[in-house]
Parts: sequence; structure tokens; C-alpha cells
Amino acid sequence: MLRHNKQSGFTMIELMIAVAIIAIVAAIAIPKLVSARVSAGENAALSTLRSIATAQQNMIASVTIDTDIDGGGEAGYFGELSGETPVRVWSPLGIGIGAAGDSVQPSFLSKQFALFISDAGDGVIERNGYYYKMFLPDGSPAAPVAGLPESDAGGAKPSAYPGSANCELMWCCYAWPKQVNRTGRRAFMVNEDGDVVATRNTVGQAGGAYDGLNRTPAFDAAFSASGDLSSVVALASAGLIAQDGLIWTPVGN
Repeated sequence: MLRHNKQSGFTMIELMIAVAIIAIVAAIAIPKLVSARVSAGENAALSTLRSIATAQQNMIASVTIDTDIDGGGEAGYFGELSGETPVRVWSPLGIGIGAAGDSVQPSFLSKQFALFISDAGDGVIERNGYYYKMFLPDGSPAAPVAGLPESDAGGAKPSAYPGSANCELMWCCYAWPKQVNRTGRRAFMVNEDGDVVATRNTVGQAGGAYDGLNRTPAFDAAFSASGDLSSVVALASAGLIAQDGLIWTPVGN
């Protein structure tokens, strides 16, 4: 008896065509997926910054922090806003960190804002592919007013407490991508005015992109005067030059 073995399969040409089709689909789909991820990261960062601005307004209005006991509320760091770090308090010996019970309850921000990453000793928060860093003003009675970062354990650094009177008036927070061109592209800043500003944040810009912990914004990066948190935001449309040399523009609502 004769048996015929019939084997079926793809020819080399068919395999090459299939591979070519997959490559074409990938070439079209992958950039769109990356672009969608970047856009989603930026939108989440904008929403988060606006939530932070609202939280600061509520913190100040509640007078939860009043280190000069003049009845005026002061802005807080992430640890304080999230209720996970005791707030700054007045004492006869000067400003200090409160006891364990001296925390914001209920908190103005989620407890996720107390999960700190250290940026050379400064505290930063990571949310949805973006890093966030809060700066509060020092106690300088006149310009320039320096911006003081948060401790990487949350709250103020005992070696440099923010200025009581200045904290009633000013603060700023920056946001930049954890991985530039992957989790987001633009860098953002919001301050006591409540308006978010942005810069394109390209790899080829002066000093390189704000990218993870490789390069992080200085407190005066988006401001018009060097080392001065009390100066105006350096909007390019107003003909002002930012301290990081980049173009900062308002973000629409």
C-alpha cells in the first residue's frame, strides 16, 4: 500500500509578507501608543498640580499652620498637606516641628503624597510618571526670597525653616517627567497664583531636559529674577526671561 505524506505550511515568501505587514502595523501603532502615553501623563500632571494648588489654598485658609501666631495661615509641604508629617508650629524658642498629633486631619492631599523619593536630600513625589517638588519661601524680609525644598522624610528641614510671613503669600511646585518622551514631555510649574505654566522640555535644550532625577528644576527656574521666589513668573509672552533660559507659557484651562 502506498502512503502519501502531505505537509502543509507557509512558504518563505508568505512568511516574509507576514513579517512585513507586522512591521508596518508596528511602525504605525507604536508611535501612536507612545504619544498617547505622553499625552496621558501630561494631562494627569496638570490635574495633579491644580489639586495641589487647591490644597494649598485650603491649607492657608484653614490657618492650620501659623508659626508666627498672627492669625494668618501658611502654605505647607507635601508631608504636611497629606497629614503624614506633623506641621510646623510656634514655640517660645522659635519655629519647630509639632508632636505626632500635630498633623492635618482630614488631610488636604492623598497619603500618596507622603511617599518620598530623595533628590540629593530633597523630597520629591512620583505620581503617574511625573515627579513633583514643592518649594516654600525662606524668611527674607525683602527680595530676593529663596525657595526651600522639602525634606526627603517629609515636611520642613529643621536646618532651614520657611519664613512665617512669606509662607502666607508664596510657594511654588514643579512637575517634570520621570522619563522624558516616555511618561511625559513638558515640564510644569504652579504657584500661589493658581495658574499652571509649562515649558516644552526638549532633550536638546540648554542644560538638557528635566528628566527624572538626572536634571530637576531649581526653585527659580521659571521666575524672572535670579534666586527670587517673590519675583513674577517669567512668561515669554511678557518678554521675560526665565532663570533656566527656557520659554514658559500659560497652560489653558
